[in-house]
Amino acid sequence: MTAISTRGLSKYYGAVKALDNLNLEVPDNVVFGFLGPNGAGKTTTVKLLTGFTHPTSGDALVAGEKVAEGNLSLKKKTGFLPDVPAFYEWMSGWEFLHFVGELHSLPSKEIKTRASEMLKLVELEAAAKRRIGGYSRGMRQRLGIAQALINRPKVLFMDEPTSALDPIGRKEVLDLIANLKQNTTVFMSTHILSDVERVCDLVGIIDKGKLVTVSTVGALQKQYARSIFEMEFTENAAGFVETLRKVPWLAEAELVKLNGKPVVRVRAIEIEKARKELPRLIGESGLTLERYEMSLPSLEDIFVKIVEGGGKS
Repeated sequence: MTAISTRGLSKYYGAVKALDNLNLEVPDNVVFGFLGPNGAGKTTTVKLLTGFTHPTSGDALVAGEKVAEGNLSLKKKTGFLPDVPAFYEWMSGWEFLHFVGELHSLPSKEIKTRASEMLKLVELEAAAKRRIGGYSRGMRQRLGIAQALINRPKVLFMDEPTSALDPIGRKEVLDLIANLKQNTTVFMSTHILSDVERVCDLVGIIDKGKLVTVSTVGALQKQYARSIFEMEFTENAAGFVETLRKVPWLAEAELVKLNGKPVVRVRAIEIEKARKELPRLIGESGLTLERYEMSLPSLEDIFVKIVEGGGKS
């Protein structure tokens, strides 16, 4: 099933193309990370998909509902966490969730049930009756997630959900996001790449208003794999390094120390040949292999390569 589907979705501000012909499919029950540099079109996309602004052209379906002005069914099926959630500081966490439930026209009994469930989910039960003005940044963010979930949305939109959080607050929010996909699809717009690596099932990268790629982190790592191979042996591998230096499809071979252990590191000119032939050379060396792996790039490496290098591996 598809939670979000767009066709030719575009938004222009005069001559500026904030979003240009977005064609995107996001399946149900995943955490989808939407990445891009500042000004790439992330927030514009979220505003369009939640109905807060209208497209110049194209259309979108969210939770099976057409994104259009006045579609109340869409509001019932979606939740939204802005980058800086706004609250009435004088309210308690419990009062605020009750207020949001009323805005969604939920029955009074259901509001009480949902408020209790959400406070437990975001671990704010102990602070439920405290004024929001005394909440920490992390507590506010978790309360923001609670209010976005109170109507049981099929799709939850989050705009920079961990921005400005300290490491503990970030961990709390990310742990919560990772568990949400059991019941909802999470569309998370962010520029914090390590967060995406940790919790996202799929990644979409947008640049200058255009969608560049959609993939899993693992698939991107394989696609943009470096031509670096590392090997650890039980025995001294200095002689093997000299052998590797004479191999024409290797650019360099060296013996380095990583975490206090000697590691043979080679850089391949022909990466596919290295993948096939290095295991044979290791076998012929007579050394006892302890570790062998190709160095995978981080999402940050991939992101920079795609955005600055046109997406070519």
